[in-house]
Amino acid sequence: MADTKILLTESEIPTHWLNLMPDLPGEPAPPLNPGTMEPAGPEDLSPIFPMGLIQQEVSADPEIEIPDEVREIYKLWRPTPMYRAHRFERDLDTPAHIYYKYEGTSPAGSHKPNTAVPQAWYNREEGVRKLATETGAGQWGSALAFACRLMDMECEVFMVGSSYDQKPYRRSMMQTWGATVHRSPSSETQAGRAQAEHPTGSLGIAISEAVEIAAGDDATNYALGSVLNHVLLHQTVVGAECVAQLEKAGEYPDVVVGCVGGGSNFGGITAPFVRANLREGKRTRFVAAEPAACPTLTRGVYRYDFGDTMGMTPLMPMYTLGHDFVPPPMHAGGLRYHGDAPLVCGLVRAGVVEARAYRQNETFEAAVRFARAEGIIPAPEPAHAIRAVIEEADAAREAGEERVILVNLCGHGHFDLAAYDAYFAGSLEDPEFSEAEMQAALERLPETPALA
Repeated sequence: MADTKILLTESEIPTHWLNLMPDLPGEPAPPLNPGTMEPAGPEDLSPIFPMGLIQQEVSADPEIEIPDEVREIYKLWRPTPMYRAHRFERDLDTPAHIYYKYEGTSPAGSHKPNTAVPQAWYNREEGVRKLATETGAGQWGSALAFACRLMDMECEVFMVGSSYDQKPYRRSMMQTWGATVHRSPSSETQAGRAQAEHPTGSLGIAISEAVEIAAGDDATNYALGSVLNHVLLHQTVVGAECVAQLEKAGEYPDVVVGCVGGGSNFGGITAPFVRANLREGKRTRFVAAEPAACPTLTRGVYRYDFGDTMGMTPLMPMYTLGHDFVPPPMHAGGLRYHGDAPLVCGLVRAGVVEARAYRQNETFEAAVRFARAEGIIPAPEPAHAIRAVIEEADAAREAGEERVILVNLCGHGHFDLAAYDAYFAGSLEDPEFSEAEMQAALERLPETPALA
């Protein structure tokens, strides 16, 4: 039998992040300044981001070196293990070889510190003393609180209301690392007060609150856990390790699967394999799994839209449900976002990535099946990816082919056991996506240039 764990040494932590932007099919559409409708430049981003990250956001370099101090901090949890899911394969009665990259070994329990640490580092290097951010399920807020503690910086987090209520121990985790945490929408900001009619909150609302705090204080910047190019760039440390680990196993993926809310973990694990497809003619398939209650890639429109509810960010080319669409509450709070990373959206539009949407109960069914085979309890977000893996494994069995499936298990579910309790009790709902509310939100999209 092949090994269960494929491990790398600390000396094998990647030295560079992989920038996929130069490889994208066609001419990437630029973000726009909403006032002028001209491409957004560094001056549009400099009030809330450090120049080091702005340069990464617009870089055309195929690789960007990881700073030595960041790479040294990565050693606290990187390289992360890759597992061959022998027991899950037997449970599924599939000839497929299933590998999962487990990012739950980080101090915050997810992939998010991969970008939180460099974001805090670049801000500290430019004299910023405090970072403000939003968080959905709490994974990103936990990661940034951890990173700010390492850099001796303050951290202020606006946590989406439904997750704030569901996951109090994520809040405790952030406070342990010294962060201040607000339930969003809050009374701390004008944006929060204006959205008080939506008590469950949304990532779009929480982003507006954090951006408002950052824009109003010269010593404070904003940090985002997904969507933007530099965030997906930092997450490619995951995909680069996967390449080395699969080489050790003597395998190459036929399909790579990840969940998608904003796109960071999906973009991070798929990047080197997407590049190999585009440059070398490889034929790996890529499956993006999202929630049916917030089906951005499968039901949204490809338009310029704001990244936040109040329209404080640049306009980004992406699949969107409308920036003021408030998805119904669900336990995969990290996937409850109206838009997606322009990079991932561009790949979906070009046909490089396939998107699928899953309901809440079927994802928890998949998560429980995985946990009973492999032992690790998945967070609700990657449970969507595991649902897709089961479909891919079934397809391999039906075809009689030993396909290689790689999935990003981007975090553990130790803070999500209330959701598992609801599933076992039969009270876990399948929140309904409102087509009518989406259409109303789309009618309120700003007038922008059409995307080719």
